[in-house]
Amino acid sequence: MAVDYKKELQLLFDILFEEKASDIHFSVGSHPLIRVSGTLIPLVKKPILTNTDVDHFAQILMRPDQYDRLTRREEVDFSYETTQSVRFRGNAFFQRGKKAVALRSIPNVIRSFEELNLPPILESFTQRTQGFFLCVGPVGQGKSTTLAAMIDRINKTRAEHIVTIEDPIEYVYEDDKSLIDQREVGIDTGSFESALNSAFRQDVDVILVGEMRNSETISTAVTAAETGHLVYSTLHTNTTAQTINRIIDSFPGDQQDQIRVQLSSSLIAIFSQRLIPHVMGGLVPAYELLINNTAVANLIRENRIHEIPSVIETGLEQGMIDMNRSLVKLVQSGDITVESAFSYSSNPKGLERLI
Repeated sequence: MAVDYKKELQLLFDILFEEKASDIHFSVGSHPLIRVSGTLIPLVKKPILTNTDVDHFAQILMRPDQYDRLTRREEVDFSYETTQSVRFRGNAFFQRGKKAVALRSIPNVIRSFEELNLPPILESFTQRTQGFFLCVGPVGQGKSTTLAAMIDRINKTRAEHIVTIEDPIEYVYEDDKSLIDQREVGIDTGSFESALNSAFRQDVDVILVGEMRNSETISTAVTAAETGHLVYSTLHTNTTAQTINRIIDSFPGDQQDQIRVQLSSSLIAIFSQRLIPHVMGGLVPAYELLINNTAVANLIRENRIHEIPSVIETGLEQGMIDMNRSLVKLVQSGDITVESAFSYSSNPKGLERLI
């Protein structure tokens, strides 16, 4: 009997929602897997997936042009919306000569800072009229969700023209006080760079760049922040200091002094976050926040990035916080275990002194 793959896919999505999972994986030779509170769990009651199974799922999830790219052995980012208006961010790829698909569930409702357990100071960065704000961290640590909360706060409180440039579009916004235009790379624009350059002619106030992938995108984003726009973006970096180094190192040597000067004047803050298993289930954020002040700007200009962690440690009164102090707060409040704190700390010796 022929398999109804649309029905089977919906049944798998039903399990994902029922288990409050964040991701689902389809890989030939394995059961479907879901990720719950950071842990991958195989759905052993479902049969092991064949090449035909994964191929049919890919055809349902992707547009024909995206599927064609996949068959040419290209990795493809895509978004998918169910008939119940539930959205997923996906990536399809080949492994050992066979197709595989990873899907991340995108909540319908954009949650507030309070609901996400994010620091209230983030709201102050939504009240700026220009500058460059970065949310950083490894893949799957809630960067897009944090930026969505910030965009939504602007949408609810200010009359602005907001343009998002994403690959693919994740959260879908409804206009409130602001006008929000969402552009997807590959559908609405050819690239992040071309969309950013076009934004200068679109009477835009706030720009969300889904990801800064190269020096051209970074340079244009920094220029936009310098010329009267509020720019939000993400990078896959571990710490705030590493983020500044990554930005500067993406440019040729003869351009690095210029980008240091531009970044020192346009940067608002860098927010680095991790999602850590809560003792009662679910995930809770730990974070590091670097706020650009005179001392930080001088360190960036003078290429003394290695001194930035010390500035964060002494900047508590201004709202800065380093990752270890954030982890200690979560331990003291009973949200996470000491073991989790140490496993997520990039400086365990420093953490040991605080606990």
